[in-house]
Amino acid sequence: MKLTVVTDADMAAVDLSRIDLFDATYHAEGDPHSAWAFMREHAPLHRSELPDGRAFFNITRYHDACRVLGNHREFTSERGSLLSQLGHDDAASGQMLVATDPPRHSELRRPLNKMFTGRGLARSEDRIREAVRSLVRGALAEPVWDVAQQATMLPMAIAGALMDLPEPDWADLVQWTGMAAAPQDPVFTIRNPHATLAIAHHQLFEYFATQYEARRGTPGDDAFRLLMTMRDGELSREEVVVNCYSLLLGANATTPHTVAGTLLALMEHPEQLQAVRENAELVPALVEEGLRWTSPASSFLRYAVQDVEIAGGVVPEGDPVAVWVGSANRDSEIFPEPYRFDVHRADNRHIAFGYGSHYCLGATVARLTLRMFFEEVLDRFEEFAPAGKPQHLVSNFVAGFTSLPVRAVPHRVQAVAGR
Repeated sequence: MKLTVVTDADMAAVDLSRIDLFDATYHAEGDPHSAWAFMREHAPLHRSELPDGRAFFNITRYHDACRVLGNHREFTSERGSLLSQLGHDDAASGQMLVATDPPRHSELRRPLNKMFTGRGLARSEDRIREAVRSLVRGALAEPVWDVAQQATMLPMAIAGALMDLPEPDWADLVQWTGMAAAPQDPVFTIRNPHATLAIAHHQLFEYFATQYEARRGTPGDDAFRLLMTMRDGELSREEVVVNCYSLLLGANATTPHTVAGTLLALMEHPEQLQAVRENAELVPALVEEGLRWTSPASSFLRYAVQDVEIAGGVVPEGDPVAVWVGSANRDSEIFPEPYRFDVHRADNRHIAFGYGSHYCLGATVARLTLRMFFEEVLDRFEEFAPAGKPQHLVSNFVAGFTSLPVRAVPHRVQAVAGR
């Protein structure tokens, strides 16, 4: 997805009858931001129909997006939360965090909150810092640093520690979750997208089922065992497996793309990089603006529980709705100069982590990871420059990159010391 400024000319060129937001390739090679800008202005509730007869409504404005994501009595998650599932109800409905509504969702989520906030998170800070430093050391070792490729291991290292997953398995898990998130991308496709998705699900579910059996009766306070023992052991093996899959997919499919996309934004806006260099207290604001700018979880799917009036129209009961997070985070009603990357942005109420009861469980971990990453790179490097053409991920779910070559120039003292 190209992160460009949208002009009046761009919007004038938009013909919604020719735009297919379901097409993963369009998000990599086209310009969804121009389409979204047009839709926010002229068609805030737009119905898309695919050649095979499947159809869905598009929500592009911020307040409408919050309503759809935040009101489970009007819009349910239980039939599937990914646009790729359109027309096929989620087999994990009622079992997996992302495919449940309250109160079941709250029951599944509550025990896991301990791992991802407060003292549970504090215990993981050293692991997160080491994972970040390992990533940054790669930039010191190579003349060209492909930050998009290298960053894929960053959330895996953290999730692997939190879930107590063996390190030799991490590379496979990154590959399988990439296949699940973007089965149409050439980097991940095996034979065809349907086969890719089937292989990914088989490998991941089989892996977590094997891990489940290996952990039976063994002590530990990791997220995997928390799921196995929560609520007096009421969760079945299948429920534990699908929730481990969901946790890992959420971590691996989003954080690396915020790392890469934010670094690209800093290269494109050197005055913003300079502002953060001159005032390290701006790093948290840089993280928030990076999350708004990249919006790595680009879309979520919901289904209308009843006829719902919204955005000047009506979504009939049972119809699917795609919420475009990347569009909501460019809504000028909420974000002044939305196409300006600005580390001084005040009141940055982005919904990059979702909204409502499904707000990302790992948001605090992701923010801490991103803050540490930018602290480390600002401390170690003088400047960054593009070293090749970025390759955008082919996906209608994740907005990101498969490749972002960067030439990172260390501070002189770093280069001499060989840190």
